[in-house]
Amino acid sequence: MASFLQVENLTKSVGDRLLFGDVTFGINEGDKVGLIAKNGTGKTTLLRCIAGDEDIDSGKITFRSGLRVGFLEQHPRLNEDLTVIDACLDPDMPSSAVIKRYEQAIVNGDTDLIEKAIADMDAANAWDYEDRLKQLLTQLKITDLYQPVSSLSGGQRKRVAIARLILEEPELVILDEPTNHLDIDTIEWLEGWLKRSRTTLLMVTHDRYFLDRVCNHIIEIDREQIFSYDGNYDYYLRKRAERIEAMAAELAKVKNTLRKEQEWMNRQPQARAGKAKYRIDAFYDLKERSQINLKEKNINLDVKSSYIGSKIFEAEGISKKYGDHVILDDFNYIFARYEKLGIIGANGVGKSTFIKMLQGIVAPDSGNWNVGETVRFGYYSQDGLQLDSSKKVIDAVTERCEEVTINGGQSYSPMQFLQRFLFTPADQQKYIHTLSGGELARLHLATVLLMSPNFLILDEPTNDLDIVTLGILEDYLAEFKGCVIVVSHDRFFLDSIVDHLFVFEGNGVIKDFPGNYTEYRTFIKENAEKEQVADRQTKPAAEKVRTERKIKLTYNERKELDALTLELDKLNAEKESLEQLFNSGQIITDMDAKSRRYNELKEILDEKEMRWLELSEKE
Repeated sequence: MASFLQVENLTKSVGDRLLFGDVTFGINEGDKVGLIAKNGTGKTTLLRCIAGDEDIDSGKITFRSGLRVGFLEQHPRLNEDLTVIDACLDPDMPSSAVIKRYEQAIVNGDTDLIEKAIADMDAANAWDYEDRLKQLLTQLKITDLYQPVSSLSGGQRKRVAIARLILEEPELVILDEPTNHLDIDTIEWLEGWLKRSRTTLLMVTHDRYFLDRVCNHIIEIDREQIFSYDGNYDYYLRKRAERIEAMAAELAKVKNTLRKEQEWMNRQPQARAGKAKYRIDAFYDLKERSQINLKEKNINLDVKSSYIGSKIFEAEGISKKYGDHVILDDFNYIFARYEKLGIIGANGVGKSTFIKMLQGIVAPDSGNWNVGETVRFGYYSQDGLQLDSSKKVIDAVTERCEEVTINGGQSYSPMQFLQRFLFTPADQQKYIHTLSGGELARLHLATVLLMSPNFLILDEPTNDLDIVTLGILEDYLAEFKGCVIVVSHDRFFLDSIVDHLFVFEGNGVIKDFPGNYTEYRTFIKENAEKEQVADRQTKPAAEKVRTERKIKLTYNERKELDALTLELDKLNAEKESLEQLFNSGQIITDMDAKSRRYNELKEILDEKEMRWLELSEKE
C-alpha cells in the first residue's frame, strides 16, 4: 500500500513549553486516521505543521510526490468581502486557478497555452466545477449562494469550507474538529461522505460516534510518545486499557526488583567493592524506570449543587420571533425537579435563543417564565468566556469571588480551585488570549461551577473539550443532583446524559421526545420505513391507473423526437471530433473559434437532450 505521509521526529515548542517532541508516524493510502491526545498537547498545532501552515522546530514531513492535500481548519478563513459562490471560486483554490488559466488562454488565443489549459481542465475535472459546487452547497443547506460571507454563522462558514474542500478532490484530507458548529444532520451527512469516500484521512475530533464510524486507525499521543491502534475508536478504548494495565504490571515488577537491588546498594561500600559495575548501572536504570507516573491528571468536578426546591420553572404562552422567523409560538411547559433535557435541531431554529430567554438574557415577545426561588443557574455559553482576554487566568475567578465555597461550606482560594481544573500556579499567570481552545473551555467550566449552581445550562459544551474531559463531565452530569439542559450536536454526549429531547423543527414547532438521541433516530427510521411500506402497498393500484391513462406522443411530437434523435447524433459526433482534435497534439490555427464552438455544442446538447428525455418518457 502506497505511503502518503511520513512524519519523522517532529518537535514543536511555544516559548519554553514543549508541545510535542520526536513524534513519528506514517499514513498509507486508504487509511482513515483519528488523532487523539489531551488538550494542551498541540493537536491543532500538529495538524497545522503537517499542512504547512506553521513552522516546526525540528523533524521531517514527507508527502508522496504530487499528492493533493486538503486542510479543513477548526475555524475556516474565508474572504469576508466575497459572496458565498465567489468565496468557493476564489482564484487561490486549485480548481479555480485552473479555470482562470483556461479563460485567460482563450482570451489570449495562444494555441500552446490553450492546449495545456484544456489538459489541465481535464485533469482537474473542472469543466462542470460550478454546477457541482452549487449542488454540493445545496446538499449542505447553503441555499443563498450570493449572500456575503460576512453574514454567515459559524456553522454556515464551516459548511462552505467543507464544500470547497470536497470539490478540490484531495487525495489526503486533514480535518481539525470538523463537527464543531455543525448541526447533527450535517454531521451525519459528512460522516456518510467520509465513509463512502476513498479519500485518505487524518482527523482530530472529540466526537466519539464520528471517530468510531469513520476511522479505521487511531494514533494516540500520550506522555510525548506515539501509540498506534489498527481499528476504530471502540477498539482503541479496549486496547488502550490493556496497554495501561500491562504498563502498571511492568511498573509493579520494576519496583519490586528495585527494592531488592536497593538493599544491595545500601550495604557498606566495601561489601560490594568487587561487584560488577553493570549491576550498579542496572540499579540506576531501574530507579529511573520506576519514576514513571501512570496516574493521569484529570479535572476534578467534585462540586456539588446547592439545594433546589420542587418548583423549577413554568413556561406560559411564550412566543418569540425575529421578523418572519418564528422561534417559539405559544410555548407551554412545566420543568420537573432533576430533569435532564437535550435540545436538538438545525442551526438557526432558535435553540440558543430559547435558553437565553429562560435565563432572562433575551425577552420574549409575549408570555411568562415563572422560575422557582431556589433555582441557581450555571450557564456554559457557546459564545465562550466573557472576560477581557488581556487579563490573566487567575482573574477569571478573583473577579467573581475572593474565596470559593463549595459542597456545603468547603473553602478554597481561587488558586486552589483552579488547580482542580488542571491550571498550575504557573498556568494561572498566563494571559487569557494565549490559551488554547481546550484550556479556554476548562476555564469557562470552572467559572460556571464556581457558585455551585443547581440548574446547569450547557450550550455546545463539547466543542473544545478533549475526550477524557468529556467523559469526566458526562459522569459528573449523570450524578448531578439538580437540573440540566444541554444543547449539543454531540450524539454520544446526548445519549449519555439526557432523559428526553426537545426537537426544534422550525417555525416555532417543538416536539418532546421521551428518550435519548439514538432512540430518537431509531424512531424516525422506523417511521420512515413504515411509510415506505405503505407507499409500496398502494403503488400497484396507482401504477395501473397511470398505465390506463398514459399520455401518448402527438403526431408533431413524434416527428420532433425523430428529428432530435438524428440531430443529437450529429452534434455528439461533432463534439467527439473536436475532443479528438484537442487531444491529438496537432497545431490548431483557429483554436479560439473551435473552443467557442466546443462550449456552444455542450450548451446545445444539454438543452436538446433534456427535451429528448421529456418526449421519450411519453413513448
